[in-house]
Amino acid sequence: MKIGHFLLALFVLFVLPVLAAGQAQADGARSGGDLQIAQTLGARELTVIVRRIDVAPGPVRIEIVTHAGSPRGTLDLRLRATGTDEPASDLPPAGTVTSAGTIELGEQPGLYGATFTVDRPGPWELAVDDGERTALIPFIVPAPAKGWGENAIYGGFAAAGGFLLLALVLAVRSRRTWLPLVPAAGVVAAVSVSVTAALLAPSVPPPPAPGSQLDPTVGNVTDPLAAARQAAALTELSRPPVNLALHAPAAVAGEPVELELSFLDASTGRPVDDLLVHHNAFAHLVVVGPSGQLWHLHPIRVAPGSYRATFVPTQAGTHAAAAELSRRGGGVQLARSPSGFEVGGTGTAQPAPPGPGTRTVEGTEVDLSVTTTGDATTITARIGTNADLQPWLGMTGHLIMVGPIPEDTDVGAAATAATTWAHGHAMAPVSNTVTDPPDETVAAFGPEVRFTHTFGTPGRYLIWVQVERNYSVLTIPAVLDVPATKGTP
Repeated sequence: MKIGHFLLALFVLFVLPVLAAGQAQADGARSGGDLQIAQTLGARELTVIVRRIDVAPGPVRIEIVTHAGSPRGTLDLRLRATGTDEPASDLPPAGTVTSAGTIELGEQPGLYGATFTVDRPGPWELAVDDGERTALIPFIVPAPAKGWGENAIYGGFAAAGGFLLLALVLAVRSRRTWLPLVPAAGVVAAVSVSVTAALLAPSVPPPPAPGSQLDPTVGNVTDPLAAARQAAALTELSRPPVNLALHAPAAVAGEPVELELSFLDASTGRPVDDLLVHHNAFAHLVVVGPSGQLWHLHPIRVAPGSYRATFVPTQAGTHAAAAELSRRGGGVQLARSPSGFEVGGTGTAQPAPPGPGTRTVEGTEVDLSVTTTGDATTITARIGTNADLQPWLGMTGHLIMVGPIPEDTDVGAAATAATTWAHGHAMAPVSNTVTDPPDETVAAFGPEVRFTHTFGTPGRYLIWVQVERNYSVLTIPAVLDVPATKGTP
């Protein structure tokens, strides 16, 4: 009985509290937090925010950020699961709209939202409809997932509890005093496994986020460990580059033009429908006009591999275009239109932008300075005097560079053949303790934004600094002459 009393004390003090606590759930894919996606929906430049989803079935908060000049109106939103897996018997089949509603956009730029529901984890699609066009936004509803360490830890403790119960029974009923020691040894072994797993777990990387390596399904979203094993079994996860086919039907200066973009697999020629959110957008389309005008657009997905973006060209002539995107298994890519597109009509040519120095842009004083250290060039823009910049596309500032561009030439045509298209960022100083990066409602950055870039070829470059202030995206054009030999200051 002394052995029995000893085993009972072990059970009450160590194993019972662990079993009563239940199995803890790791964040798994849920740790991705909020999803922010920029969309050029007709005349509106919007940021669609899908707030962090904690449990499915459950609520999901969807919010829309509008910018200065965005017209008021109503957006119809619809959510549907898109997974090909067979759903549970009590759930509607994939493709069925399970939650719908509207968001009223006011005259003032800012944040508008509504709450919807999701009934299962896995791949989903959000339709945002303005009455003329519909943006189809894929996203993933995560499921709580346990890592391998948790399985070992809690499995070991569960086994220890089973062995301990068996030892107690044998200690009470068996006349052989040595027999309870056999399951007691099992207790020691099981606890050793749990402790070892607990010590090693922090050093083992978590499984990849659902959808990061494989096309998302209900199966690999709910079981990321199985998805990781499946990915490890594949000899090749990379995918071919993306080709861009661009068409601008009946484009006329001064009138809205809806650009039609097709992203095609460079190997098969088939539509590409595995773009990932990269810097808060599925694709960043940069259009450069004949006088150096810049449009930074975020095409909406209207069908697999098919995207649309609307803008108003100000001048006739050749417009260059390139799209920055990230493909699942393909990494970040720049897909350039080989010939650009033509705009008819007349329009007004713009004067060439100035070089570094002070200028006023949309009523705001901006000072642009350039310093060179070795081969690296640092471009600093000071916007106003207050720290009131908002993070746009997840960054405090953006720098777009195209060149070399000869002087006194058609900029659009020259940019089509330019050797360099580059996109730099000024990161927002955010504490590591913040789960999600700040959205555009936080106006607390700047007034300086700084970029460092190494130009591989000397010559005359057109650069554009972009920041957000008062829900308005400010574009600051400039000309930068990169010398053939750079000195050290």
